[in-house]
Amino acid sequence: MTDGPLVVIGDTLLDVDVEGDADRLCPDAPVPVVDVATEQARPGGAGLAALLAARDGADVVLITAVGDDPDGHRLCGLLSEELDLVRLPLRGGTVRKTRVRARGQTLVRLDSGDGTARYSPTTEAVEAIRRAGAVLVSDYGRGVARMARELLRDLDAPVVWDPHPRGEQPMPGCALLTPSEAEARMLCPSGYHGPDQAARRLVRALRAGAVAVTTGERGAALAVAGGPLTTVPPPVRAGGQDACGAGDRLAGAAALALRDGADAEEAVTIGVGEASRFVERGGAASVKVQEQRLGDRPRTALEVARLTRANGGRLIATGGCFDLLHAGHVSLLRRARALGDALVVCVNSDDSVRRLKGPSRPIVDVRDRVEVLRALGCVDAVLVFDEDTPAAAIEQLRPDVWVKGGDYEGEVLPESEVLGRLGAETVVLSTLPGRSTTNLIREIQ
Repeated sequence: MTDGPLVVIGDTLLDVDVEGDADRLCPDAPVPVVDVATEQARPGGAGLAALLAARDGADVVLITAVGDDPDGHRLCGLLSEELDLVRLPLRGGTVRKTRVRARGQTLVRLDSGDGTARYSPTTEAVEAIRRAGAVLVSDYGRGVARMARELLRDLDAPVVWDPHPRGEQPMPGCALLTPSEAEARMLCPSGYHGPDQAARRLVRALRAGAVAVTTGERGAALAVAGGPLTTVPPPVRAGGQDACGAGDRLAGAAALALRDGADAEEAVTIGVGEASRFVERGGAASVKVQEQRLGDRPRTALEVARLTRANGGRLIATGGCFDLLHAGHVSLLRRARALGDALVVCVNSDDSVRRLKGPSRPIVDVRDRVEVLRALGCVDAVLVFDEDTPAAAIEQLRPDVWVKGGDYEGEVLPESEVLGRLGAETVVLSTLPGRSTTNLIREIQ
């Protein structure tokens, strides 16, 4: 038993259910006309397995390839609130599967996207694997599982491999394989003679600790290395219902059980039970996810930073006192926001302003300065810092770009060290002539 996170590595898809009513046929073809009522999006594939495990209360890290396109950004928004996401690059478009449903019945599925993972095992992915309490390889034939062999080499934590007919052959030494009957046929090229024989053969051929060939409403045939063959029946009969996502639910629940110290039979029993209850509740169609988008303007600066990164966006940050906000400030902030997808403004606290500007400043206290900045359409969030420099705030936000006004051009910034360490770009924008808080105060006096 370990307390490390469950790391799910595999291919994530965007699943969209278009729901409506169909009570008439199209006049120019014998097909139903669907009056659309709702559209519900959720992660599919490895993303669904990771999401369901996270909703069990587990600490989950998902390593997956996501495209830099609208569907990929949407997918990141669906995942970013419930688990830690480690993104790998995707070649091509994000895979999307759209099911058109009427009164709970799927009428047609539309598939789009040709994305495959590009080989790029990042430092972040390696570190996540190193900390793993258990690993689930959720292979959907899009290339992420190909990296697993290198990433999982010499790993002590249990590995569960959920294969795919178009995917990779599971690596030897896995604690548990969870193929469906169709996947077991693919893994037995010399002939498939039922789930029992396939489970026995695959335990030996792939040197696995155990193999559970899942058989839908019949449960699973389980073979354990050096042990007897076992049939694991489901506790709930859910035949005839939508089984989409049941394999992801089974594999994720079994991986968590292995992480927590269960043996293979106990883990598969738990997995079969969770999968059958999942189908009874409506399967993947019952999974509701609150989408997070950049346009939703989350409340805090750190939420904006995390969501921008999760959506593959470019985070811009800038800092200053912003005492007596004037046209020069607004011009700078508008141009800064145009450089990326979200702008966070770091604002000196009242004590910080007094140390920098003298005891007569600020003219406007920090609560009012923050309120005015938040009201600007170009500002996504404000972060107040109490230090003399924004270095600690930058460390928290990890912006892609740090913006300074033109009066700093050519100077070494106090925050240069942290910006260099984070790999952030520094952009100096020219200021409007004659606009400054100091001049404004002088004119008032």
